[in-house]
Amino acid sequence: MALSMSFSSPINPSIGELATPVHTCIRVAGLSKSYRNFYQPINRLIQILRPQKTGLYTDFFALKDISFSVARGESVAIVGRNGSGKSTLLQLIYGTIKPSSGQITTHGKVAALLELGAGFDPEFTGLENLRMTATLYGITEAQLATKTEQILAFADIGEFIHQPVKTYSTGMVVRLAFAVIAHVDVEILIVDEALAVGDAVFTQKCMRFIRAFKD
Repeated sequence: MALSMSFSSPINPSIGELATPVHTCIRVAGLSKSYRNFYQPINRLIQILRPQKTGLYTDFFALKDISFSVARGESVAIVGRNGSGKSTLLQLIYGTIKPSSGQITTHGKVAALLELGAGFDPEFTGLENLRMTATLYGITEAQLATKTEQILAFADIGEFIHQPVKTYSTGMVVRLAFAVIAHVDVEILIVDEALAVGDAVFTQKCMRFIRAFKD
């Protein structure tokens, strides 16, 4: 597995060196994620009916025995080749998938932008998706009345906010998705490769926000 991490922080622990508990916002210990590769499709059914039967599959480890910690105010970049487990690691931390072994501990509310779809319903308008997503992050109606204008200003997609998301370009989806997670008051922000498809001006805006978020 070709996977490496770089840390940027005033605390700056090295790989394998865990930050002190008082400063830790993410702690990963002995994390592994494996998937079963069945030799034949029928073997999946046999495994369900006869759990003790062996020789039906091989285990593929997307991640194996990963340990690290992330301190408050620290940014971590995960770098690796395609298939090295980067997105899997982020999904495990966010909780969209469960680990095969090991532990993940987070301290603080987490928001994530893991894919271009961003969990939006393509049939809903941008504004409807904005409200739905913000509500899922625990934003109240009273808070949403104030934050909606801030989110719209950050996304800067104009009247398209009233159009179905299925009519958006990938860049517009990323603009709206990042604008939402930037304004839902979280302590931990996870971003996959989605920002790579945005335009340069918006990417710079996002990086300025991330630097302010770290501070």
